[in-house]
Amino acid sequence: MYVKMLETSVKPNDFTVSTVVKACSILAELEAGKKIHAHAEVMGYGTDLVVCSSLVCMYGYCNDVNGARSVFDSMDHRNIVTWTSMIAAYAQNGRGSEALEVFRLFNSMVRVRANDFMLASVISACSSLGKLVAGRASHGAVIRGGHEVNDVVTSTLVDMYGKSGCFDYSWKIFKRIPNPSVVEYTSIIVGASKYGLGKLSIELFEEMVERGVNPNDVTFVGVLHGCSHSGLVDEGLGFLNSMLEKHGVEPEAKHYTCVVDMYCRVGRLDEAHKLAKSIHVENPAEGALLWGTLLSASRLHGRVDIAQEASRRLIESNQQVAGAYVTLSNACASTGEWEIAHGLRSQMKQAGVVKDPGCSWVEIRDSTFVFHAGDLSFERGEDVLRLLRELEGRMKERGYAGGSLGLVFFEVEQEAKEEIVSLHSERLALAFALIVIPKGITIRVMKNLRMCKDCHEAFKAISGIVERDFIVRDVNRFHHFRDGSCSCGDFW
Repeated sequence: MYVKMLETSVKPNDFTVSTVVKACSILAELEAGKKIHAHAEVMGYGTDLVVCSSLVCMYGYCNDVNGARSVFDSMDHRNIVTWTSMIAAYAQNGRGSEALEVFRLFNSMVRVRANDFMLASVISACSSLGKLVAGRASHGAVIRGGHEVNDVVTSTLVDMYGKSGCFDYSWKIFKRIPNPSVVEYTSIIVGASKYGLGKLSIELFEEMVERGVNPNDVTFVGVLHGCSHSGLVDEGLGFLNSMLEKHGVEPEAKHYTCVVDMYCRVGRLDEAHKLAKSIHVENPAEGALLWGTLLSASRLHGRVDIAQEASRRLIESNQQVAGAYVTLSNACASTGEWEIAHGLRSQMKQAGVVKDPGCSWVEIRDSTFVFHAGDLSFERGEDVLRLLRELEGRMKERGYAGGSLGLVFFEVEQEAKEEIVSLHSERLALAFALIVIPKGITIRVMKNLRMCKDCHEAFKAISGIVERDFIVRDVNRFHHFRDGSCSCGDFW
């Protein structure tokens, strides 16, 4: 209709342009949106508040965050819609830190209170970053603004507290919602699953269905994930089989990947391998998740045959290449195939493949402290090393045997192995937090990779020695350490 309008003598006004820009947002048509943007500039609407606000929103929806920021920065005047659109663009595209920075700018420059849409985006940014302090401050703004009854805001709060290691808070907020929608139910189911509360995930799913709320594809990912992390294979298969028949939701690659993971966690690798080969995956990222899951499990269970196929598929698809080389190399080394392991490491070097380093971080007040394995160059590094050595000695007195559980070291002496493991990023983060965070406050550590078994055992032992609670969020789930044990029950 807009194209036809341009062929007539009727000239578009600012509302016409902003409306057609909104159409581009809905369709995620970036190229069309850029053309409309050009028309707006030519027709003199390049500085119009309504048009520019629509353009910021459109570029954000189309994942062109830099385009959105360019329009945002060009504006002399901005309204609440403009600010909200810019914050949402950053939050929805995984740039949470920049979303929070724009929100701080908004609070310092504008006297108008944030609306529910803006707060939902800010809380979502806190969720993706695991920033509990900023998340709690945003929750305060929600309460002051009277937005607790908004479905979108409450679901983001449930999600944020769940991802920040505060499932109790997440649960309290959920229980206050009189009639939860599928969004809130899905958020709490996913949160429970991340904590290994598979039975609670199932109970919530059943409650949701009984109340007439229809689950969606993400809900099923959540409940299947919960079954996987709790060893509930039969229940998980029951949910998979009921998806299309009972609920009209077509199973996708992500659901089958959960089932592959489910089989792997209980040692049924042949069934996992068979299922993985039968799944048709079009999206390379989903294929990487599927075969990456199988690769990690095959290494842990010493199945080099399956690890070789999984690695080959990942390398051929150019997905997780560095991880594929390293994991397969470790799998071969763990079964004594040293020549193959060394050969893979050589191939990796020749191809110029470099593995992303593991890192962990802790949030203290409004600052984030990041740690990398073996790197003691940070503030109080000497104190951290001293504390780790002291804890290592106290753990050994209690029978802890540090070593290479879940790890492979090439021709490294036992003493050196223990030193390498003791300087993993999560241990550095924990020691730093023990020094800086007062006793009585739960320590929360975030990690970008899976926590290794040796560090898991160490964290259990340390929690008993120092009599403090630690919560670790790794790439798979949460671990709550208390009194020498972990909430996962060593099933993870």
